[in-house]
Amino acid sequence: MKTVRRLLHARAGGIWTIGPERAASDALRLMAEKDVGALLVLDGERLIGIVTERDVARKLALHGRDPERTSVREIMSDRVLYVRPEQTIEECMALMTDKHLRHLPVIDGGRVLGMISIRDVVADVIAEKSFIIEQLENYIYEIPPHSRAQGVV
Repeated sequence: MKTVRRLLHARAGGIWTIGPERAASDALRLMAEKDVGALLVLDGERLIGIVTERDVARKLALHGRDPERTSVREIMSDRVLYVRPEQTIEECMALMTDKHLRHLPVIDGGRVLGMISIRDVVADVIAEKSFIIEQLENYIYEIPPHSRAQGVV
């Protein structure tokens, strides 16, 4: 089973963060620039929250708040579920499905190592399943035809 650590090492990309006192509009600009749907909110090196496109839509747009005058702290989610690098991709998928999450920070010993998205997880699961199917197809074609006809493998 592939671990979160292997997934982080296999994909390119940085850790996109923002400070809690920055304007919500800064968070929106950074998400658009980096083409990501969430930013980790750090106070120094300490993870204190996560701000997502969903937070912006629900806490700013629906309430008519000004993104230039609203801080990230005011719209971020401060209850952040996270995973450890040794956890499996399957565990991440189960957590994301159960808790309706699209992003999970990866933390080891209190240090933020990165963040994975549901897109990362699904792409990895599909790639693994495709590899297994390919291996099975190759195995089937390697069995001599006379053995298949007799039901002997």
